[in-house]
Amino acid sequence: MNRFHKLDKMTFTRCAACKYFRRRCPPDCIFAPYFPNNDPQKFTCVHRFYGASNIGKMLEEMPVHLRADAVDSLYYEAKCRIQDHVYGCVGIISSLHQQIQIAQSQLAKAQAELSFLDANLAAAEPTSSHSEPLVQPNVVVDHGLDDPLNTWFY
Repeated sequence: MNRFHKLDKMTFTRCAACKYFRRRCPPDCIFAPYFPNNDPQKFTCVHRFYGASNIGKMLEEMPVHLRADAVDSLYYEAKCRIQDHVYGCVGIISSLHQQIQIAQSQLAKAQAELSFLDANLAAAEPTSSHSEPLVQPNVVVDHGLDDPLNTWFY
């Protein structure tokens, strides 16, 4: 076995974090299970916003069974922050919240129209045998300004 083969083998065993810092990857590397060498962008992205030291501290303080989800969450947040430097994930959440409010408003309007049509149909057919309306009214939750979800978007 020549020295180049050993070098290649060593580079393939390093995690993305150790590869980024050009150091050997110790057997107990905190980053290795969560930042594999075949996805260096994941570590680079997370490192850019949180720093390797902070990531390492968070992982060490966290239960092992939660670490993979935490790294995925940090990666998602970092990618969102790259796309929207100011709002990041909050911008996406705010947009989805607005879409929900629009959909709820449209649903309430459609239910009111159906209710009106059902009432007119019942009035036009006084001998009708059905006593239930065609559409059961749904309760639409109005998230006013007192809603905690709304307060942190503004």
